[in-house]
Order: sequence, then structure tokens, then C-alpha cells
Amino acid sequence: MTGTAGWTWAQTVTLLAAVLTLAGAVVTAALSYGLNQRAARRERQTRSFAEALSVIEDYAELPYRIRRRPGTPEARHELTEQISQIQSRLAFHQGWLRLEAPVVARAYQDLARITKEQAGAQMREAWLEPVATEDAKVSLGKAYDRQGIDAARDACIEAMRAALGRRPEEPRAVGRPAAEASLALTNSADGPAPG
Repeated sequence: MTGTAGWTWAQTVTLLAAVLTLAGAVVTAALSYGLNQRAARRERQTRSFAEALSVIEDYAELPYRIRRRPGTPEARHELTEQISQIQSRLAFHQGWLRLEAPVVARAYQDLARITKEQAGAQMREAWLEPVATEDAKVSLGKAYDRQGIDAARDACIEAMRAALGRRPEEPRAVGRPAAEASLALTNSADGPAPG
């Protein structure tokens, strides 16, 4: 009987290559899974943030809906139901954000408070306006003031961007396209623009 040959370096190298390949595949799969889960969570959170902002816009739009209301009791009832549903959705998003993203919840709470104050006062005034009975009166002629709502919304969006791990938005000059505003900011940082 012949003795078995000893373990060779070639066998060791083959075994190590197989182990390293398997380990690499496991690490790659784990990283891919983790990154996919993170991306899915970020997408869900982004969608939830957008839905929360949508409710704010619905609330801010209520003064216009009230001003354009038809004069029937049914229409008035439907409008008050819509207001109630919007307030319910607003409360839902406030609670959800407190659970999911407490830092964002504070900014959203401020936004909701300011929206209720500003749009709420406008809603009270809108209910006192006569019902639009002619198509020509549906166009209100001027927009309601939204400065407080818009400033609070911008602050809330920045908190949402931070929660999502995104950089803050670049400030834009009012009334100019983003490219011009960016050029103006670059020029002002370097001194006056030539020419």
C-alpha cells in the first residue's frame, strides 16, 4: 500500500481562492441588501415627506375653495367635510413625523401652526365674502398672502433634506433663474463682476 501524499501548496491555494470567492460573494450580497434597504427606506420617507407637505398645501388652498364655493347647503356641507378631512390628515402626518423623524416633526409642527394661523384667518374672511354666483367672480383678482407659510415650508423642507442625508438647497435670488443666481453668488464672492 502506498502512503497518501501530503497536502500541497496548490491545494491550499485552490482552497483559499474558493473561500475568498465565497466570502466576497457574501460581503457583496450583504452590502447590496443593506444599500437596497437603505434606498427603499429613503424613498418611503421621501414620499411620506411629500405627502405631509401636500396636506399643508391643501390647507393653504382652503381660503380659495371657500371663496369659490357654490351657495347651496350641500356644497357648504361638502366643503366643511373636506376641511375636516384635511385637518385629520394634517394631524396624522404630525403624529407620524413625531414617530419617524422627530427633528423634521418640529419643523413640520411650526409649518402647520403658521399655516393654520395664516390660512385660518383667511378662511374666516372668505366665509364672510358673498357666494360667487357668476363665472366672472370666480377669479379672485389677487392672491392671499403666503409669506409666513412659504418661509416655514422652506425651513421644513431643509429639515427634511437633512433627514434624508441631502445637502441644503442653494439659495436662489428672487425673480432670476437658478443659473443666473448661481453666477451672481459666485461673482459676489469673488468681488464685483467685470465689465
